[in-house]
Amino acid sequence: MLSTAPPGEAARLAHRLVEEGLAACVNLVPGVRSVYRWKGSVADDPETLMLLKVPAAGLEALADRLVELHSYEVPELLALTPERGLAAYLAWAAAAGGEA
Repeated sequence: MLSTAPPGEAARLAHRLVEEGLAACVNLVPGVRSVYRWKGSVADDPETLMLLKVPAAGLEALADRLVELHSYEVPELLALTPERGLAAYLAWAAAAGGEA
């Protein structure tokens, strides 16, 4: 899954989601700049991109919790389903993300 958050908030979200077993891993990519339209205006804000590794069975629970924890009124959350991956890594992610 992909999401973004303000730089100071992203690490807090990542730790909570991993600690709660909703994500196996969250990569934080700092230095993202987002230009977007919100409520009739164009905004330009620094953000941190979060790459969240979560098994498909856990997508809904992670989405619900992210909405609860996130400061944005409408947080970005996009699911990307891998077509392929290293079997050992996928098994680890499933176990660490609460599926096993």
